[in-house]
Amino acid sequence: MRALFPPAPLLSAHRAHGLLRRRLGRAVAVMYVAAALLPGPGLWLRHPHSLGFAGLAEPRLGIPQFLLALVLFGAGLQVPLRELGLLLRRPAALLAGLALHVLAPLLIVPGVAFALRQSPDQDGGSGMVTAMILVVAMPVAAGATVWTAKGDGDQPTAVGLVLASTLVSPLTVPLTLAAPGPLLHGSYAGRPATTASAAGDSFALTSVVLPCALGLLGRLALPAGARDRLLGAVVPAALLGSLLLTYVNASGVLGPFLRHPRPILLAAAPAVAATVCGLSFTLGGVTARLLRLDARAGASVTLACGMNNSSASAVLITTALPDRPQILLPVLAYGVFQKVAAGRVVRSAATSRRSRRTEAADLGRRPEVRRGGGR
Repeated sequence: MRALFPPAPLLSAHRAHGLLRRRLGRAVAVMYVAAALLPGPGLWLRHPHSLGFAGLAEPRLGIPQFLLALVLFGAGLQVPLRELGLLLRRPAALLAGLALHVLAPLLIVPGVAFALRQSPDQDGGSGMVTAMILVVAMPVAAGATVWTAKGDGDQPTAVGLVLASTLVSPLTVPLTLAAPGPLLHGSYAGRPATTASAAGDSFALTSVVLPCALGLLGRLALPAGARDRLLGAVVPAALLGSLLLTYVNASGVLGPFLRHPRPILLAAAPAVAATVCGLSFTLGGVTARLLRLDARAGASVTLACGMNNSSASAVLITTALPDRPQILLPVLAYGVFQKVAAGRVVRSAATSRRSRRTEAADLGRRPEVRRGGGR
């Protein structure tokens, strides 16, 4: 009976979580508004705080790092590992998506940097370029699997790309951050190299790989009942943690920006973010067509090329570049644009599959035509 009729508090929590997932876009918008109007708590949460255990060394807790770890732990815990076995039969999409995710920044960022160098900005748009480097260097966002599921895409490929890009991130993130260094000028000239050092030493491993790996281990090691209970607690907490992380990251730029408006920055940040996001998704789509991938695998590869973990890049900026909060603005804009672009990819793939099914059905209903055109 208890299994048939769960307790009312659990039922209401489940309904609240489902409602929040369906209204996630609106919830993110609310977080942005809250960060703009009431940034104080978010600014306080951005800084490490001592846990203050008496008689012991005082460890310092970084709230953004903790929230990011919670989100990635929840993502790892939800990975359908049995589907990954299907990738061994057709690994082409996985290998293509991973190579494209690593190479795309090196193909896109130099062109954007060259275009921004013509701007009147005294550092040649180096702040915007730095922000975009920090976004596109991150692993594939776990949200790519959610969009793949919504569009009935190739879920094993999407999951494999998220995991593969996460596992190789301690190697790829520092290299991607350091490679475009000669393109930057002014006070940003040496910053990506410093950030790459920090990312290589600890960030990618402890803040990205380790939480995701612990989630995967929990899914493998726990019995079904304990795993389901853990999922029931962690998944809603990770969703709330993602929203709180959005508020904390946005508080670092939206509140100060409203106090000291910079119209040029407000116009340039979304424009640059939309350009890089659009080029990334376009590159993924073109590559999928050149490789002649089917619509489901092609959509997964396109999402892997365009969707990056913008939350991780925002946390990295908070920790490694605390004196440059303004470069969070294009990062936040990129996070919005990649969701819009992902929705278009999913709808396009679904439309393509429906069209092919309709054509196949029409061909099946046509009467067989004899050779020579006779009746």
